[in-house]
Amino acid sequence: MALKKLFASMGIGGASVETVLSEPNVLPGGVVHGEVRIEGGSVAQRVQGLSVGLQARVEVETQDGERREDMSFYQQQLGGAFELAPGAVHTVPFALGIPWETPVTCFLGQHLTGMHVGVTTQLDIARAIDSTDLDPVAVHPLPAQQAILDAFGALGFRFKSADLEKGMIGGTRQQLPFYQEIEFHAPERYRGLKEVELSFVADGQTMDVVLEMDKKPGLFSGHSDSYRCFQMNLADFHQTDWAGYLNHWLAEVGGRRKWF
Repeated sequence: MALKKLFASMGIGGASVETVLSEPNVLPGGVVHGEVRIEGGSVAQRVQGLSVGLQARVEVETQDGERREDMSFYQQQLGGAFELAPGAVHTVPFALGIPWETPVTCFLGQHLTGMHVGVTTQLDIARAIDSTDLDPVAVHPLPAQQAILDAFGALGFRFKSADLEKGMIGGTRQQLPFYQEIEFHAPERYRGLKEVELSFVADGQTMDVVLEMDKKPGLFSGHSDSYRCFQMNLADFHQTDWAGYLNHWLAEVGGRRKWF
């Protein structure tokens, strides 16, 4: 028995945890439902805590370049401590709220390359290695976000990539310690433009939309008018022609820069 307890403390023969999501598709501001299934190992163990949360893979700037790290950005405790008998099975249901700033991971039914966001489960067991589980979630755009993404598509922009950057966007309502950048290749009609980067920072009523142009090398210098941040109301966004709005901004800047 002493040997079995030692193995359990090393993660061998100890409890296992599995998380099952009822529905992995969700919108920012929504709720993910599921249950955590805990199965006892070969010896009795004391569970000190159980939690579920959200985790994202984020790019971090360092002096040596960039590195990626898994960052937890929301956590919810599920119940208190309890004794887990050998072989016993416990099922704990949960409803996990999704922050409004949670990055979009899917667009038009396709996973956005570079996005890694999921529900993480942590089982804290006395004198043992924490047992964890990670389950991907598919975060679809809010209707207002969809309108902006559709507007880029209508203008001929093509999706390039998406990533999460550690840091803050000044002048926005950002609360999370990272932000999403969605990059688009520019169409030929904007021949002086290489790409545009898009970020969303939403709360329950309003959303900041951040746009930044990436010029083709040698065409102009300075960035004062290549950056724009504006607000959208999540309730009445449909009253605006967003393709026209974006095209006007691009044409305005392009005219000054003599792109086209």
